[in-house]
Amino acid sequence: MATLRISLRAGERIFVNGAVLKVDRKTTLEFLNDVTFLLESHVIQAEQATTPLRQLYFIVQMILMDPDSADAARKLFAETQPTMLKSYSNRDIIDGLIELEGLVLRNRCFEALKRLRVLIPIEDEILEGRDGRSQSNAPINPPRQALRLAAGV
Repeated sequence: MATLRISLRAGERIFVNGAVLKVDRKTTLEFLNDVTFLLESHVIQAEQATTPLRQLYFIVQMILMDPDSADAARKLFAETQPTMLKSYSNRDIIDGLIELEGLVLRNRCFEALKRLRVLIPIEDEILEGRDGRSQSNAPINPPRQALRLAAGV
């Protein structure tokens, strides 16, 4: 495996294998083996999961960040993703949701989050009615109970 180097600013946090690390000064981390991580700038809170794709992002994020709750989050993903797939008519989002399923099944959750970060602006345009394509029938209000379950609250 190739070495992975990540530079962090003072005060920045990184989530590594379920642990939260905060650096007190500018630093570079060098990972010498396989590691699961998320940068603080890529983490969303439950209250930020206000659209269907953001809800899905939060669920996949929980798989990465909380290994103890990963099974519950995977189950929630397996229940949520097919429903969302039926709710959208936008081809980019449908293709992305299909790709997400494969990524999560292959435990490629970091790549799934990257894919979702590309889809969220498309969803925003749809929900705001700016894209000129078909609207989503997906609910806009997040299922708070499901998000609390995924967050272990």
